[in-house]
Amino acid sequence: MREFLRGEALGGLVLMAAAALGLVIANSTLATNYFAGLERHLGPLSVLHWINDGLMALFFLLVGLEMKRELVDGQLSTWPRRVLPGLAALGGMVVPALIYAALNTASPETLRGWATSSATDIAFTLGVIALLGRRVPVSLKIFVTALAIVDDLGAVVIIALFYTAELALPWLAAAALVLACMTAMNRLRIRTLWPYLLGAAVLWVCTLQSGVHATLAGVAAAFTVPLVRARARPDDLRSPLHRLEHLLHPWVAFAIVPLFGFANAGVSFAGASPASLMEPVAAGVALGLFVGKQSGVFGFTWAAVRLGWADCPEDATWPQVYGASILCGIGFTMSLFIGLLAFPGDVPLQNDVKLGVLAGSLVSALVGATLLARASRGPAAEGKT
Repeated sequence: MREFLRGEALGGLVLMAAAALGLVIANSTLATNYFAGLERHLGPLSVLHWINDGLMALFFLLVGLEMKRELVDGQLSTWPRRVLPGLAALGGMVVPALIYAALNTASPETLRGWATSSATDIAFTLGVIALLGRRVPVSLKIFVTALAIVDDLGAVVIIALFYTAELALPWLAAAALVLACMTAMNRLRIRTLWPYLLGAAVLWVCTLQSGVHATLAGVAAAFTVPLVRARARPDDLRSPLHRLEHLLHPWVAFAIVPLFGFANAGVSFAGASPASLMEPVAAGVALGLFVGKQSGVFGFTWAAVRLGWADCPEDATWPQVYGASILCGIGFTMSLFIGLLAFPGDVPLQNDVKLGVLAGSLVSALVGATLLARASRGPAAEGKT
């Protein structure tokens, strides 16, 4: 877990730098080349589509591996451990969606983006926490990580149910057959990685053609990769799942996700004004991330502890939990991803989503980090349950 937290934190810092670079270039003399380069076609897809539909499938494969590891042999392996991050994640998804819907209820066209602020960006959030060093208890870092993983699981379900185009049933049947074969390989105790990687590639092609978003193939494939539960130590590299996770993590954290941030954070501010953030989509996303996330995460966490359903993270004060709840409003990667799915081909609305994500995530990062830094100065017993 310590290695995972360090890797995610450093990856978050790289993501911040890549997103900032994309934003700067999009508002410089290089903007024309930047946008033209992203629209240039390489084979059947543009560069941007290869990043969002192709490379991000590897991101979702890693997310799926992390989900399975935590659910089977990690921080979410038992129901008592799942209660607090699970309820906190639920609150952090429901309240932002309600805020967005309230601001866009009069427009069915923009209401489609209701899930944009539903997920926390684990890398970005842990990157901010890393800047605070030991002032944040390890238990709180683990709580935020578990919450973000549950968040990601919820986001995957939302994408599958609400952001799927018309289905091509023959290709969907082919994808189901490939997935069944990969599951059979698991049952037959095949531990070599290459058959699963080959199956994942074929599954991605079938899913891309089926109408279901291709990145979901990554999550589905991940759950077929065998996980050998380790008795001697918690991260046994003999397990195929652990081997693949260690293989993918550096590429995803330091190349794929930063590239996604660089390609998608570039929104031009030409003609924009503070009033742009008052547009229903931008305001809904920004308020959903900053107000909705902290309200939902902290409110559901406080209620769960008060009702005796779960314990507060060890050595964490309530102000620290509240600061971490605000940081959960950093929804960068997944928020941008869902926003692109919600408004395909609609550049103005996609730009509104980007403005809302940037504003909501930036304010959440600054306010959450400030509160955590100040809360850590007080006695650990203050505000604790």
